[in-house]
Amino acid sequence: MYQFTDDCLIGVKQLDNEHRELFRIINEAMSLLGNEWKEDKYDDLVQILKELKEYTQYHFQHEEKYMEEIHHPELPVQKRQHREFTAKINELDAIVDFREQQEVLDELLKYLVTWLYRHILGSDIMIGKMEPVENWGRDRKFVLPEEYYTGIDFVDEEHKELFRIIDDVNHVIMNDYVHDKYDEIVRLLEELKNYTQYHFQDEEKYMEQIGYSGLEAQKRAHSAFISRLEELDLEEADDHQQQTLEGLMEFLTEWLVNHILHMDKKIKGA
Repeated sequence: MYQFTDDCLIGVKQLDNEHRELFRIINEAMSLLGNEWKEDKYDDLVQILKELKEYTQYHFQHEEKYMEEIHHPELPVQKRQHREFTAKINELDAIVDFREQQEVLDELLKYLVTWLYRHILGSDIMIGKMEPVENWGRDRKFVLPEEYYTGIDFVDEEHKELFRIIDDVNHVIMNDYVHDKYDEIVRLLEELKNYTQYHFQDEEKYMEQIGYSGLEAQKRAHSAFISRLEELDLEEADDHQQQTLEGLMEFLTEWLVNHILHMDKKIKGA
């Protein structure tokens, strides 16, 4: 089951309620896919996919309208991601009339629910939370604040290292003497991917050892974060270097803070 945990909340009541409804549809779909006793799932699959298609379009309209109203910097990224999802789900029109395509429907549904979950955890969670980079100031130092400590020594040390990398990103952003920052973008992105994967593996191993009940939700959140990093278009980054770095910085700080406060700090007391 995909749990709608506190780290999924973006603080906008309408959008949070719509995300809860998307989680309900996602879990209904996953329950159907996991039902080994029901051989013919075709009609149910078509119905869920139809509901998913209609509700996501309804939700995307509300989400984009809200982002326009608050002048959110990630609106173009969100619109592109929404278009990609819509194009994928529109593939249904070509196959839903053929019962022998149940296997295709099955795989498409798995893709769609995974995409939606990662989109909510990797992109939507930033809505309304981003402070523009230009407001940060050149002397801002990114270190792990004490209120973010989990009480698990190795986790806190690894979180400190993540904040060190974030601070490196900030230094590159604020360096006006380097015009071409592409190599630094590639280097920092690779460092981030490698270290977050190392950290997430450590964290998940520890949660397995203590039998932590929130492990699966943590794994999905971690996967959403890694997917977001992997989706960064390096060609676009080369053309819009400063914008790419600022977007990366905003995503890193807001996602990590939200995840640490609402998920990681719960591990110690479990």
